[in-house]
Amino acid sequence: MASTRTLSDPTLENQNASPPEFFDFDETGSSDRFELNRTRSSSFHARPNSPSTPNRSRATSFWDPKVKRKKVAKAWYSRKRVKWVVVLIGLVALFFFVNWIMLSRLQDHGVVSKARISKNSSSDSVSVSEKWRKNGKGKRPQKGIYGRMLALAAHALAEGVNKREPKDLWQEPFVPASAWRPCADQRNWEPSEGNNGYILVTANGGINQQRVAVCNVVMVARLLNSTLVIPRFLYSNVWRDASQFSDIYQEEHFINYLTPDIRIVKELPEDLRSLDLEAIGSVVTDEDIMKEAKPSFFLKKILPILFKNRVVHFVGFGNRLASDPIPIQLQRLRCRCNFYALQFVPKIQETGSLLLQRLRQHADHPGLLDRYLIGPSPESTKKKSSSHAKKASRYLALHLRFEIDMVAHSLCEFGGGEDERQELEAYREIHFPALTLIKKTTKLPPPEELRSEGLCPLTPEEAILMLAALGFKRKTHIFVAGSQIYGGQSRLAALTSLYPNLVTKEKLLSSTELEPFLNFSSQLAALDFIGCTAADAFAMTDSGSQFSSLVSGYRIYYGGGKMPTIRPNKRRLAAIFLKNNTIEWRVFEQRMRKAVRQTKHVQTRPMARSVYRYPRCKECMCKID
Repeated sequence: MASTRTLSDPTLENQNASPPEFFDFDETGSSDRFELNRTRSSSFHARPNSPSTPNRSRATSFWDPKVKRKKVAKAWYSRKRVKWVVVLIGLVALFFFVNWIMLSRLQDHGVVSKARISKNSSSDSVSVSEKWRKNGKGKRPQKGIYGRMLALAAHALAEGVNKREPKDLWQEPFVPASAWRPCADQRNWEPSEGNNGYILVTANGGINQQRVAVCNVVMVARLLNSTLVIPRFLYSNVWRDASQFSDIYQEEHFINYLTPDIRIVKELPEDLRSLDLEAIGSVVTDEDIMKEAKPSFFLKKILPILFKNRVVHFVGFGNRLASDPIPIQLQRLRCRCNFYALQFVPKIQETGSLLLQRLRQHADHPGLLDRYLIGPSPESTKKKSSSHAKKASRYLALHLRFEIDMVAHSLCEFGGGEDERQELEAYREIHFPALTLIKKTTKLPPPEELRSEGLCPLTPEEAILMLAALGFKRKTHIFVAGSQIYGGQSRLAALTSLYPNLVTKEKLLSSTELEPFLNFSSQLAALDFIGCTAADAFAMTDSGSQFSSLVSGYRIYYGGGKMPTIRPNKRRLAAIFLKNNTIEWRVFEQRMRKAVRQTKHVQTRPMARSVYRYPRCKECMCKID
């Protein structure tokens, strides 16, 4: 577009001007030469002494009808050329005007979408937190630096309506993936008597960190031959959820399923309840345990406390147990806890079942993972034969890890300018004071370097551009998981403008159905977990997210090689997005597909990596030759 000359281009003006001048010169020259020859001829035949001959010749030439007709024709052609030039200018101007309108509508569609979506914003949890909304933050239009790319994506999606999607979008390498089968439920030991004391744990973080902490402490209880008290969850100022274990997971199932492994009780014996655990040195915080501590640490440091006080209370216990080296049976116990022992309570399962039904457009067939997530299907849903059952509508689940805590902690910038910097700095001072201190006293990498290293979370705009480049059609049904997206509805505008069949749990479930979960972010996150884990395809935007790790691990464990997961390499994507102002869509598409395809391979668990995310290992799964 930049190389196209406009009507104001001097070169074009000269080109338009030259032909008329040349044409007029040729016509006039021919006429003059004709008249000159006639004059000469008349003079040659006239009498030599006749003075009136020249004057008569000029008069005759002036009143000659042929000359008059040529002059009239010349004037008519001149007027006609002027009209055609005006018409041409008008047509070119109209073309550029229409082109400008089309591009403006494509790029500004997000603003219109924002106005439409804002009508339902009161019931949508995908919004900024109350405090930041009251301050008027997070309401800036977010098309920002990706306006051009979003317009190109919209054009590509419109052109690709009748094109076939790439085959690997909804598949993973089946043969190598299907060779692995779940087997963490196999036991090869006697039950633990748990007679070395009692272990309490108050796990911090959100539902995902708490889930990992619970399974880690189950392993520690077996390691120390101790009795586990039903875990408790620490209230967080970030998550603001007072839910406890029994509000999310089935307590009786948890106890009964793990009874062959460890002893579990609901509370401490009466003689230990009155003890001041902090005073006697039985409280162990995260400051007392190094990250990724090995089993030897617990045997040397924690077991003596159990022998002395009969009780230990872990407070926090976030990432305090290493992934390796762990004996195979203890590692298998962690998998058994995660994939079998932790089942959501009926309230969450029933609402999760409604969510899946509406995501699949009320299809009659349950999904591959449904029974592990929401329990066995009721008999009423099996009454129709498979020949008459409605075909399920497949959907893609997208986890947007773009909450304000993630955005602020990343120290990255996201196109919001000075207002954004001040807002995130204020949030860090309240919620991450240690990070604020480090930022003031230590020279940290600039935001540009963090982004180039793949350390910044993908924005909603970047996520949707990735999906469009991978080949997902405009009509694709997309379920978006995530709460309190930083920037609110304006950041979702880019998604809904390109993919109108984009939904959240708030749009699929009524206010009455969601009411029991309001003000309980962990229980709402459990619904997102069900929606993402059961999806036909799952796309994460942050490979370091606990939520995405647990979802992808669950899909690997029970998916049988039929549940693909998109895991973008943010460093490679950052290099592609860096050229958003100049890159052509076809090139962007090719590079994006190559970058994502390189991550879609069947991978066994690397050393020191989580079994919850990478269950393809001999501790959790069995490989069939």
